[in-house]
Amino acid sequence: MKTEVYSWRLSGELKSDLEREARLRKVPVSAVLETAVRDWLKKGDTDASEDEAQRRLHTAAANCFGALASGNPRRAETARDVLRKRLRSRHGGRTIPVARSVTSAAEAAGKTKRLPQR
Repeated sequence: MKTEVYSWRLSGELKSDLEREARLRKVPVSAVLETAVRDWLKKGDTDASEDEAQRRLHTAAANCFGALASGNPRRAETARDVLRKRLRSRHGGRTIPVARSVTSAAEAAGKTKRLPQR
């Protein structure tokens, strides 16, 4: 025996389609709704297989997770200093060029900057 009630709002078009389907099948609208929901829930079982596929992919990708073998465990902490040293050596302590559209405006305004010497 059905004892639970569930209520939701539908568009007028969907309501008419449900009522038409119920008349064609000669069953109450509730039976059409129950059949539709059961079919949808059965179809939803494919999500479980998709979840399993995602778990397998994650497990396979986990072999690639971890730290880079740079030999420097403090690489993230020292990245700024290393980059500045590289730029200084590449540009010989000169002003570091900036994007072309900004360069001319910065030069005109006298706002080019040198990296601090360390």
